[in-house]
Amino acid sequence: MGYDDYRRDSGDSISTRLTYLLIGGGIGAILALLFAPKSGQELRGDIADATRKGIDRSREAAQHLSDRAGEYYEATRERAGEIYTQAAGRIGDVAQSAREAAARQGGTVAAAIDAGKKAYQEEKRKTEMSGRIEAPNFGDKTN
Repeated sequence: MGYDDYRRDSGDSISTRLTYLLIGGGIGAILALLFAPKSGQELRGDIADATRKGIDRSREAAQHLSDRAGEYYEATRERAGEIYTQAAGRIGDVAQSAREAAARQGGTVAAAIDAGKKAYQEEKRKTEMSGRIEAPNFGDKTN
């Protein structure tokens, strides 16, 4: 096996390495307490103190995360409200434009229908008039 087989991935982030360091430090502290030449009562007191400190730090971290989450929530909610308002305004503008276009087209279609009706009636009248004026001649027999 070569040197490359034992190398760690160089992509590890600093936060991951720091996490491993803190975990290792915590394990080392616990082992130091367990193997220290102290009486049982002192050892239990030290473990209880370390536990309380860990719980306090966890609560502080949880509170800090909760505060940041609340801030992110408010910022996101405000931004979403702004986007919704802009979208609603744009949709209203588009809907108004569509209504106006439909009204214009509706007027144009109605005018075309009326013009078609008038042209039909005029042609019908002309056809009827030409049929009355030119009566067929049934008496003329030509081959």
